[in-house]
Amino acid sequence: MTSAPVPCPAGPTTLLVIAKEPLPGRVKTRLTPPFTPEEAAELAAASLADTLLTVLTLPARRRAVVLAGRPGPWLPRGVEVVEQGTGGLDERLAAAFDGCRGPTLLIGMDTPQVSAAHLAPALAPTAWDDHDAWFGAAEDGGFWALGLAVPDPALLRGVPMSVPETGAVQRARLTDAGLRVGELPVLRDVDDAGDAAEAAVKAPHGRFAATLARLSGAAAR
Repeated sequence: MTSAPVPCPAGPTTLLVIAKEPLPGRVKTRLTPPFTPEEAAELAAASLADTLLTVLTLPARRRAVVLAGRPGPWLPRGVEVVEQGTGGLDERLAAAFDGCRGPTLLIGMDTPQVSAAHLAPALAPTAWDDHDAWFGAAEDGGFWALGLAVPDPALLRGVPMSVPETGAVQRARLTDAGLRVGELPVLRDVDDAGDAAEAAVKAPHGRFAATLARLSGAAAR
């Protein structure tokens, strides 16, 4: 297990990270090339580790990684592991929310630059006083964060995933249901090498940035 800070005091919200076990050939395939499948998996593990360490610094009632696969050394103490459901991504996200009660915020593992400041509006003591949902759009048209005051899996089932209109369709689901939606900052997912370089600049002191610098340096030699 990786070293981790002492978890932050409890808050009103369950905080989930949806993730895949970082195995070569199964994660970050768009990083190959320029990186090998093994190097892409290293970057995925670093991204996940940074995300989970950030989660530990945030006030939450419960902190969990909703995982497809097995935990590894990237998992810090203080984060629960929940088995990911089956089916398409919409079904797996829906199942993650269906396993929770009360306000729940779910984020992905593809934004290692995510910080406490990015998530603070949705985790404040008053976050749910005037909002029924929180939404964090991604630059590629998807979304990196979704929070629901009352977890309702029906709000996710059937949303087309991994297409340019994913975020717009998901957000429309929320507003069409009459929910008051708060906006989180727009972030850039790490999909290709350019995304990775940008994320490392945004969070230069994290494990992801260090891993990228090491792998890029090795490739240059």
